[in-house]
Amino acid sequence: MEVLYHEKREDGGAEAARRGAGFLRQALEDRGEANIILATGLSQFDMLPILAAEDVAWERVNAFHLDEYAGLSLHHPASFRAVLWREFARKLPVPLKSFHWINGEGDPEAERRRLGEIVSRHPIDVAFVGIGENGHLAFNDPPADFSTESPYLVVKLDDRCRRQQLGEGWFKSLEEVPERAISMSIRQIMKSARIVVTCPDERKAGAVRDCLESEVGNLRPASILRCHPAVWLYLDAGSAARLPWKGSRNLPELPPPWGGTGSP
Repeated sequence: MEVLYHEKREDGGAEAARRGAGFLRQALEDRGEANIILATGLSQFDMLPILAAEDVAWERVNAFHLDEYAGLSLHHPASFRAVLWREFARKLPVPLKSFHWINGEGDPEAERRRLGEIVSRHPIDVAFVGIGENGHLAFNDPPADFSTESPYLVVKLDDRCRRQQLGEGWFKSLEEVPERAISMSIRQIMKSARIVVTCPDERKAGAVRDCLESEVGNLRPASILRCHPAVWLYLDAGSAARLPWKGSRNLPELPPPWGGTGSP
């Protein structure tokens, strides 16, 4: 894992976008098509518009949505589909080849099975993700399921995760925050060839410290990223505030808890 420090969050977001776009151009040159995963949340707002403006043959790119609330309308301000449309898809110069949105308004079990079948036919070149205040990766809250091979899961959101969504201003009360979501699984994310993590803000400082300094385990879901051979983690002054070291550095790749390699 390469940890990259920028004093200002917007600088890290911009570099994350440029690095990810470079990986996409290479994949397009090698195979003629590319597949990406996109996250939402405030951590991605400095990255997504810059990524959309990069010189990439977007008409040859398939995109997958990382997670979405179960039962939330597309028209709700917190809808991740709506956020990705506003911050990324509508800003592209041409439409994507395909965008496999998560529809949380129907049967979540049927939706996770539908998406799982599609993503299994599209090896991911680049995953753009973040880290939650509770250390979650996607909506895989602790204790995360590190064993399932299912590409998507229906998960129960823990209290800290729901409070994060409230604190970011997406909902008017905790009661409004959905209790379930459809999320890409840990093992599916780890199958990505490259993972670009944008994680600014002091609210994430404790999670960043725990995921980088503590033992890899499902109580710190994002710690699993240290077991992947190609991860770039972008921090700002806030999110790096509790680390015992400052600046950028390379961390050694660790063996994953399930054995074998970090990208199964």
